[in-house]
Amino acid sequence: MQSKPYLREHPDAKGFYGTYGGADVPPELAREMDKIHEAYQTIGNSHDFIMKLRDIRTHFQGRPTPVYYAKRLTETVGGARIYLKREDLNHTGAHKLNHCMGEALLASYLGKKRLIAETGAGQHGVALATAAAYFGLECEIHMGEVDIAKEHPNVIRM
Repeated sequence: MQSKPYLREHPDAKGFYGTYGGADVPPELAREMDKIHEAYQTIGNSHDFIMKLRDIRTHFQGRPTPVYYAKRLTETVGGARIYLKREDLNHTGAHKLNHCMGEALLASYLGKKRLIAETGAGQHGVALATAAAYFGLECEIHMGEVDIAKEHPNVIRM
């Protein structure tokens, strides 16, 4: 089976899908982001990094999380059998810890001392704070005033 033309052309070499996506980053930060990207291309594919991340996923995060057959939803919708991946069973209660632990592990390989994020999602902040604590890193999370109010329980958890 031959893939559709769009899928043969995307993502491009930088991982973008056409004119959509990307980042608007100040030049000083862009240089640092490029360094991180470059380091990940090497470190992220190393056997040692992969094995450490697998160990963290298994013994700290609680992965792999189970797949649940949603019988009543399947019956309601009809047709396909529906399964749900239970990412809510990850430590901290969401899928967000998946990338935060990988980012924190990479930061530790790079000798970084602090994780910084800007987010509107309280669960992301909780996951990043958890990853920072696991690796003994400082953590700085920036949120807008409205998001802080909406995400108050998660802000407290951070």
